[in-house]
Amino acid sequence: MTDVAADLRETFVQLADTLVDDFDLVEFLDVLAFRCVELLGVPAAGLVLADPRGELTLVTASDEETRLLELFQVRNSEGPCLDCYEKAEPVTCPDLTRAHGRWPKFAVAAENAGFRSVYALPMRLREEVIGALNLFGTGPASLGDEEARLGQALADVATIGILHQRLVQRKEIVTAQLQTALNSRVIIEQAKGVLAERMRVSVGDAFGVLRAYARSNNRKILAVATGIIDRTVEIPR
Repeated sequence: MTDVAADLRETFVQLADTLVDDFDLVEFLDVLAFRCVELLGVPAAGLVLADPRGELTLVTASDEETRLLELFQVRNSEGPCLDCYEKAEPVTCPDLTRAHGRWPKFAVAAENAGFRSVYALPMRLREEVIGALNLFGTGPASLGDEEARLGQALADVATIGILHQRLVQRKEIVTAQLQTALNSRVIIEQAKGVLAERMRVSVGDAFGVLRAYARSNNRKILAVATGIIDRTVEIPR
């Protein structure tokens, strides 16, 4: 089995295995975002989920610039992830320079962040849509048909996993789960700021250090972030 095939198999197993005692939504979706970057060859990925009222919330992004851009979309109610979620179908923009009429604010913000193309894929199972996966490119038309199909397959498997996990634990838990995810994200953001200040690096680089440390030590990002804040974890410079 080739390395790519092995990575792909491992990814699908990870995204399908949601029925575990220590299931963590942020960690799960972090895996989806980072695996998309690794397997699809895109520079960045972000993911938004809908709360019980149908309002989109940023849950994860592969880097700081993408996180800010996804927040920009949600706060300004404009961009491919919103269109994708509302229409329940993929939204393709191979060249953002031609999208100023479509998304005047988002297109400028995305270009300023260094992106030239974006692909939004629905997280959907039949008629139920729970969010959108966004893939960003630094050049025009950077995602091929095969990669787009694989990206949608990853989003589909993750959607099935989340919905199955929600069904097992009943709908009453969904709101609490999403709130826990948001609380976890706040801790991670605080840890990124602490690391950036301690190591005198950018917030984006601090996130890379945090993620690398968690992976190399086989620990959850949230646990490492909590340790950084309460000074029980020291990451060497």
